[in-house]
Amino acid sequence: MKCLFVTVGTTSFDDLITCVSARDSLQIIKSLGYNQLILQIGRATVVPEPFSTESFTLDVYRYKNSLKEDLQKADLVISHAGAGSCLEILEKGKPLVVVINEKLMNNHQLELAKQLHKEGHLFYCTCHTLPGLLKSMDFSTLKSFPPGQPEKFSAFLELLDYKNKC
Repeated sequence: MKCLFVTVGTTSFDDLITCVSARDSLQIIKSLGYNQLILQIGRATVVPEPFSTESFTLDVYRYKNSLKEDLQKADLVISHAGAGSCLEILEKGKPLVVVINEKLMNNHQLELAKQLHKEGHLFYCTCHTLPGLLKSMDFSTLKSFPPGQPEKFSAFLELLDYKNKC
């Protein structure tokens, strides 16, 4: 079974949950060969109804103590652009699509996603452009994130913080 895991961490990102669980998105996900979609919805007010058919399963939950099992199972991860989530997913070596929450003010998430995309580690988009990206992305273009170098990630985050204060 091919699994797509979506996580919003501890945040509320209703637009992402709505987008990825929409009928059109589910069709795209199925057409890409995924048989399972797992949604970690955090504080979302949008709660899709879980279902299971012979060919596809949608599982939904708010929180777990650890995402380790879902990340291991995932063939693709779609995530909000939280720094902690991005780092955890990239360190697991999973293909990652980061969806920018355009409703956030002073969006440091966009800067983080752009930089990690520039370095070839992930794809990024908005909810509006997610369906098109899913149809066109090529995982073979992604580079592995260097393991055991969180200091580089921390230095990048400090640089972003510094830029935002200037």
